[in-house]
Amino acid sequence: IEDVISKMQILKKMGIQVSLDDFGIGHSSLVYLKKLPVTQIKVDQSFVHDVLTDSNDAAIIKMVLAVGKTINCDIVAEGVEQPEQFELLKSFGCHYFQGYYFSKPLTAANFVKLVEHDQA
Repeated sequence: IEDVISKMQILKKMGIQVSLDDFGIGHSSLVYLKKLPVTQIKVDQSFVHDVLTDSNDAAIIKMVLAVGKTINCDIVAEGVEQPEQFELLKSFGCHYFQGYYFSKPLTAANFVKLVEHDQA
C-alpha cells in the first residue's frame, strides 16, 4: 500500500485527480480515505438505487457526503436514473452525479458532440 500511496502522490503533484470508485462496497473502506490521496469518492449505485425507499441508503449517502466535505473530497453519486433521485441527492448536498438520467454511456467523440450541442 505504501508503494501505491507514493505513486498516487506523484500523480497528484502532476495535477491528476484520483477517484475512489464504488465506495461502500467490496474492499473499499474508511482506511483508504485516511491513507490514499484521493480527490473524489464515488458512492456506489447500489445505495443510490434505493435511496427513495430505503432510509438506510439515504443515511449512508448523507454520511459519505459529510465525510467527503470533512476531508475535502468531491462526492459523485453513481447510477442516478430518476429525477426524484437527482432532486433528493441535491437536497442532501451532493453536487456531482452520473447515470442514465443524464445520458447513456458515450464515446469521447459523442460526448464532445453532446456538450457542443448543449452549449449552442
